Amino acid sequence: MRVIVTGQVGVDKGPYLEHLAEIARQDHHEVKVFHVGQMMYEEAPDVPPGRILNLPITRLTTLRRAVFKEILRQSQNHEHIVVNTHATFRWRHGLFAAFDFDQITAFNADLYITLVDNAESVHQRLARDHDIEHTLKDIMVWREEELLATEILANIAKGYGHFYMISRGRSILTAPTIHRLMFEPQRKRVYLSFPMSHVMELPNTLAEIESFKTAVHQHFTCFDPGDVDEYLLYIAADRAEQQGKTTIDVQAADGPITLKTADVLQISGDIMGQIYARDFKMIDQSDMIISLIPELAQGRPALSSGVERELHHAYEGGKEVYVVWACKASPSPFITETATRVFRTTAEAIEYFKSKGYIGH
Repeated sequence: MRVIVTGQVGVDKGPYLEHLAEIARQDHHEVKVFHVGQMMYEEAPDVPPGRILNLPITRLTTLRRAVFKEILRQSQNHEHIVVNTHATFRWRHGLFAAFDFDQITAFNADLYITLVDNAESVHQRLARDHDIEHTLKDIMVWREEELLATEILANIAKGYGHFYMISRGRSILTAPTIHRLMFEPQRKRVYLSFPMSHVMELPNTLAEIESFKTAVHQHFTCFDPGDVDEYLLYIAADRAEQQGKTTIDVQAADGPITLKTADVLQISGDIMGQIYARDFKMIDQSDMIISLIPELAQGRPALSSGVERELHHAYEGGKEVYVVWACKASPSPFITETATRVFRTTAEAIEYFKSKGYIGH
């Protein structure tokens, strides 16, 4: 199995992919990870850390080709390989490709994956580890460029269905997701659907959602829209503006950070647009959608417009659509007429999937 993993600067792919290799090792698979950036610095010891993109584009290209040539040579000795690289760079040279198509073709990857993470966490790592001037807007743009370039590359080099967008994750480390894509392709790929924005202050409902996600994660390869959810960032900035506050304190990957309220509000359009596109993209890369509709007060369903759109998009895309309707009120025809099957509990859904042979008994 050969995998190319891309992601914008600040996603911190290196430790993540080494953790993936450790998970694979525990499952008796040896995975060799090649870190292109690290190898380029080893190839050019005269270049100070963090300054390699300052090189003339001709030398940068020569370095990259030399490194990938070495990867191609060493790859003959390994069955399972992950290449940690970028699809694009935006630097003083402008926007340019971070790969050479002839070498990518020779490598012949089975999967192309782009890792994404929350903007506040990427910003935190950039400020900590890199001497890169940037704004939150830059982070949002770089993410889209990396995703689009990788998907186009995958579709041209391998064909449709070999590209995946994977979120690093707020609640769980998602390296096991890549492990399952690599070594357990028989597992169904599931998009997890559940209400988010209007249940944020309902601890019991949030606990119910976490229990649902945990149960489904045990059996399927899951894509969770909550792993990257910058809507929380927008809500915090919007409230701060209403209160006259110029900064907000938010929790990022490695602890709390302070952001300017105006900087977050400036990317509100990017946040909304990317949430919409990202969630649909994750549905498209799934075999099916499983949606939890919990109960609010007086038996009302916690059915958000986002969940309804996700269900309809999955239905129109020919996906299997499953709904766990965990409330007293009856589901509307807009649910029942587009769902493959409706369950009352997550346990009932799991038993059904066992009977279908989707998961083991």
